[in-house]
Amino acid sequence: MSAATETSENPSKLSSTYEAGTVEELGGLKTFVTGPRNSNRAVILLCDAYGYEGTKLRRLANKVAEKAGFLIVVPDFFRGDPIDSGKHADRAEWMKTHNADKGCEDAKAVVAALKSKGVSAIGAAGFCWGGMAVVKLAKFDCIQAAVVLHPGPISADDIHEIKVPTALLGAETDHLCPAEHLTNLDGILAAKPEVDNFLKIYPGVSHGWTLMYKDDDEPAVKMAEEAHSDMLNWLTKYVN
Repeated sequence: MSAATETSENPSKLSSTYEAGTVEELGGLKTFVTGPRNSNRAVILLCDAYGYEGTKLRRLANKVAEKAGFLIVVPDFFRGDPIDSGKHADRAEWMKTHNADKGCEDAKAVVAALKSKGVSAIGAAGFCWGGMAVVKLAKFDCIQAAVVLHPGPISADDIHEIKVPTALLGAETDHLCPAEHLTNLDGILAAKPEVDNFLKIYPGVSHGWTLMYKDDDEPAVKMAEEAHSDMLNWLTKYVN
């Protein structure tokens, strides 16, 4: 959620020419839904602070659905109020209204809605703000696996309570969750034999690289795709 990650790199509106999925209501939230509707395996993608309409986020949702056959859901956790530098001058105030605890509770409602539709296995992956909410969601048995990508600040206390297999994917340079901190958090998970864990720090990238890359920057695209692949491999391993 840094000033360096401007909405121009992650536009808030998806082009009408790129819409493989549909927007539906799920768990009380407007939700972008893509992938086979009859799948009994689903993945919730928890957006960064820029919201669920980001082009690259929806592009990733479509890609994961196509490659793995998951039903992918991307809820609007901010209820139409994603971070906007022109509207939200005080990000701390925005975070009070849109905190990760509330995001976790909303995600649990989405999980319940999916299960009511016959989905039996659910994974969750979160980016920045979404990574913070996923860590909290992973404390419960309602999902089968979690992936945390370049999260905002997360605490050791949250990590201690994780109950499901969790992958931590971090940037070499990250002002919100430094690589050293993420490595220490992974050490906590590694001490829990009942919880499988995975850590990867990606060289040469900074916070937000999995969604904030420029399409014409080949090395950046390659590193983002590597993280996407690692995320998918983890989810495929456990969400079945």
